[in-house]
Amino acid sequence: MQCTDTSEAELEATIVRSLIEEAGYQAGSPQDYDRAHAVDLAKLTTFLQSTQPESAERLNLAADSPTRTKFLHRLQGEIAKRGIIDVLRKGVKHGRDAITLFYSSPTASNTQAKELFSQNIFSVTRQLRYSSSETQLALDLAVFINGLPIATFELKNSLTKQTVDDAIQQYKRDRSPKDLLFHFGRCVVHFAVDDLEVHMCTHLKGKESWFLPFNKGYKHGAGNPPNPAGLATDYLWKKILRKDRLTDILENYAQIVEEKNEKTGRKKRKQIFPRYHQLRVVRKLLAHAQENGVGKRYLIQHSAGSGKSNSIAWLAHQLVGLEHENKPIFHSILVVTDRRLLDRQIRDTIKSFTQVSNVVGHAQRSGDLRRFLNEGKQIIITTVQKFPFILAEIGDEHRQNRFAIIIDEAHSSQGGRTSAKMNMALAAPKNRAAPTTGSADELLLAAEGMPAYGDYSKYGEYGETPEEESIEDKINALMESRKTLTNASSFAFTATPKNKTLEIFGEPDPQPDGTVKHHPFHSYTMKQAIQEGFILDVLQQYTPVESYYRLVKTVQENPLFDSKKAQKKLRKYVESNPYAIREKAGIMVDHFHENVIARRKIEGKARAMVITGGIIRAIEYFHALNNALAEKKLPYTTIIAFSGEHEYGGKKVTEAGINGFASNHIAERITEDPYRFLVVADKFLTGYDEPLLHTMYVDKPLAGIKAVQTLSRLNRAHPKKHDTFILDFFNDAEIIQQAFSAYYRTTILSQETDPNKLHDLQADLEGYQVFSPEQVDRLVERYLGGADRESLDPIFDACAAVYTSDLDEEGQVDFKGKAKTFVRTYGFLASILPYTNADWEKLSIFLNFLILKLPAPKEEDLSRGILETLDMDSYRAEMQASMSISLADEDAEIGAVPTAGSSGKPEPELDQLSNIIRSFNDLFGNIPWKDADKIRKVITEEIPQKVAADSAYQNAMKNSSEQNARIEHDKALGRIMVELIADHTDLFKLFSDNPSFKKWLGDTIFTATYQENETQQHAEPS
Repeated sequence: MQCTDTSEAELEATIVRSLIEEAGYQAGSPQDYDRAHAVDLAKLTTFLQSTQPESAERLNLAADSPTRTKFLHRLQGEIAKRGIIDVLRKGVKHGRDAITLFYSSPTASNTQAKELFSQNIFSVTRQLRYSSSETQLALDLAVFINGLPIATFELKNSLTKQTVDDAIQQYKRDRSPKDLLFHFGRCVVHFAVDDLEVHMCTHLKGKESWFLPFNKGYKHGAGNPPNPAGLATDYLWKKILRKDRLTDILENYAQIVEEKNEKTGRKKRKQIFPRYHQLRVVRKLLAHAQENGVGKRYLIQHSAGSGKSNSIAWLAHQLVGLEHENKPIFHSILVVTDRRLLDRQIRDTIKSFTQVSNVVGHAQRSGDLRRFLNEGKQIIITTVQKFPFILAEIGDEHRQNRFAIIIDEAHSSQGGRTSAKMNMALAAPKNRAAPTTGSADELLLAAEGMPAYGDYSKYGEYGETPEEESIEDKINALMESRKTLTNASSFAFTATPKNKTLEIFGEPDPQPDGTVKHHPFHSYTMKQAIQEGFILDVLQQYTPVESYYRLVKTVQENPLFDSKKAQKKLRKYVESNPYAIREKAGIMVDHFHENVIARRKIEGKARAMVITGGIIRAIEYFHALNNALAEKKLPYTTIIAFSGEHEYGGKKVTEAGINGFASNHIAERITEDPYRFLVVADKFLTGYDEPLLHTMYVDKPLAGIKAVQTLSRLNRAHPKKHDTFILDFFNDAEIIQQAFSAYYRTTILSQETDPNKLHDLQADLEGYQVFSPEQVDRLVERYLGGADRESLDPIFDACAAVYTSDLDEEGQVDFKGKAKTFVRTYGFLASILPYTNADWEKLSIFLNFLILKLPAPKEEDLSRGILETLDMDSYRAEMQASMSISLADEDAEIGAVPTAGSSGKPEPELDQLSNIIRSFNDLFGNIPWKDADKIRKVITEEIPQKVAADSAYQNAMKNSSEQNARIEHDKALGRIMVELIADHTDLFKLFSDNPSFKKWLGDTIFTATYQENETQQHAEPS
């Protein structure tokens, strides 16, 4: 009986058989391999003789001659200098001959190019003996193109108890980088393969070789899905190595880039081969754009560590050449980013892919975009801040062009108001032109969706004069400008999409109940990035720090203060007290020295980041850390990062002045000794990718996207980085868990924004009778007609007078809050609704200005002066047990964009100073239970946070009355207390048996959570 061959040799035979029989490869012979020059001499000779016979004859390739040897030396030298990728693309000049070594992929209509491409020889060789010194060493497989090696393979088989890890170790242990085949740039990629997984490496360095997964991903994580038709890894030889697919990689993805150290001037070369998900997303986007043309929106949710920069660069390059029926789909590619690294990567990418490198421009000023378009630059890079101004400068002659807009780290700032401005600038003829003149202030207002006074008197429809255009025409043009452009497609990349981002750019998914969810076009999840080792899980070692303190009254009298505001001030006072900062800085220094440096994290090169709640606090920490380092005689020091000039210690200070070097050197200097701590307030919390960052000390409230972005600064991979550490002085583990759970897997919008909310808001606003429909019409007509400022202000002033005289304080808060909500919601919905509403457009214009005229309700701070009446008697900070925060393995749904307006101003609750201090100390120092510290934290932090996070309670706070919100609050509190039975039995028993305690706890937590929500809505900027 003959059983199935499950050996490694059979896997090798399976791959070779597929490549030859299905992919059209030729079989190579190990005997044809020239070890001295690392080429398949027989295949190279055959290719040159059949395609360039005259050159082949001059080179005398058929014989072992000095002429042939000289050419092979020349070929090897060019590969060593330029890399195999560039040699394949551009060939080699040798004497009088320009030798083509590879014919590129043809276009559909170019029959001559098809014929040339068909003459390329793709071959695969088994058991390749490659070494000149260890002559019996053999690789399992090698793939050649025209005799030049492209990829090598080590194969293993799980059925013989060997895996891809054994293949990786074989490369590291047995494949010497001194052998010519393994020199840098000599091969494009080296694959370690078994029947379940594929890993790759582009630069073999012995034990230092870094292999990366090249897998499809399975269940949103690492690995590959089961293949009902064969081996789980057969996509490698059946798809990736197919002639056309491999050629596509060599022509459009694989490259060698040069990285330069700005300080030392040293250059380092790095070879890049695309990861599987990068190939998949770029090819999927290109195919969809080619099939569906312009006017589409795409959301790509790719985690940190996904290589977004390369994905964007490859997409931009290939969108330039994308054609349909031999015509370009896009004339220009606009890349919107704030990252200098991406700018440089795109330039390097284009330079390596084309002989014409002058196709990229960086638009830094308003006139650059027009100039670049006139100069024929096809890829134009700009920043989010400059984008609206630059678009305003596009001339009329470019409006017939089609644009692709790639947005790096897209958030809601790219939607709504900015989107409207973008659309106006890029719109095809018959849409509104953008302003081509006007002050910076006018353009700023226009960029924010609030056209400046008189803007639209300056331009009209094509072929019309301003006088010929009616107000109705202008309103229609404004509404149309907000709609999805027919001559532009948007490609939005982000790791953490907000609800607005999902609704604007996501794929609509109608549900049976009539709601519509929105999904990303493509996702590469945080879960997969962590499991594949491209980033680290920063939540594996999360350690909270508890603070214990006691305050005392320093005045004899007992004044009244607003207790709620006072409690917040007291917490801030305690945490920012110089003694507390010294204590916390000491904990940071001790921890870093004993647990990071002493344990040689990242081989002793680890760095730490300190996250503070403000610039002054950052400066205080900077000095406290340096003092603590000096006291302990540790050879480290600190760098601080903040923007602008600030008053500290009676003088103006800047980060450059404190650090002693220019701000643009911070990222570079922190990687050098003696710098080990980077202290920040808001800078470096997004877009900063430093693999040496290992530890983070947090003394700032974090939640939602901000928490994910901040803590993710630690997740960048490094070959010697195996873990991270977070020491958090401020936040609760559950809040951090909630923040990360939304982005661990694919993020989905639960439902679309209901446009009927605009009808409701409009009715509520009109019900206050602050303005009349006639005033709205008159203002809009004058404004769009270019009337003088003097004719507009009387209308606003009259409305503001009614607002001040006729509305009480609660009514003023409600009116202004709903006006802001209407403007914000309309600005968002106008770009995605399939219809227009002229009344909404006019009311939005009107309210945009009226809001600025309405005085804010006077709000006296009844907690003012409390800090002068007390002192801190004691303070200590105590590290708790380190924990691993786990995340749910499921897609996360986030709620729709909120459309509820403000419902009033919270009333102050006055109490005597002695009672406020007693309550504060009771909460933080005198709870009469044996485990007082833990109970104190449960009551003051854990329970309020859990109640505030309850979705039913959140919905009631946003969309219902205070009475209904209290009902949902009490339900949520009851559920959470039941959850605490096991860990806090005494607390649950007191809550259940003591009505006074139950009422006190319910009142306290509802007041804190409900008023915090109200305060946030009231404090929303205009």
